Amino acid sequence: MMDFISVPIVTGIVLTAIYKLFELFARRKERLTIIEKLGEKINDPNFDGKLALSSYMQKSSYSALRISSLMSGIGLGLLVGLFISSLMNTGGYFPENEWMNREFISVTYGASVLLFGGLGLLIAFIIETSMEKKAKKE
Repeated sequence: MMDFISVPIVTGIVLTAIYKLFELFARRKERLTIIEKLGEKINDPNFDGKLALSSYMQKSSYSALRISSLMSGIGLGLLVGLFISSLMNTGGYFPENEWMNREFISVTYGASVLLFGGLGLLIAFIIETSMEKKAKKE
């Protein structure tokens, strides 16, 4: 039924793959030239073979904390949305209009997921700042 669209999609995928392959080789050459230029500067006698990346290397990433907080917030939001929709649906919140029931349930799920996902990220931010303050004190 959708045969007319398969040819442009396959053509687009093949052309995108070829473009990305050429871009990969071009970027490789650019990176090698940048490394060569940096290599000339590193051999400077004032350099002493040390890189000034100590502050960058000490900074830790909190991505696992952010992702776990976001996922727990989304899960809690889905659970709260389920409770709200089941409480409202048992009494027949809009008994005359089934469409309004479905709209109410979808809005409830969406709002609770966004609310609790945002709260999860806010909690992750608070935890990150408190951990950074503790690290600065030590």
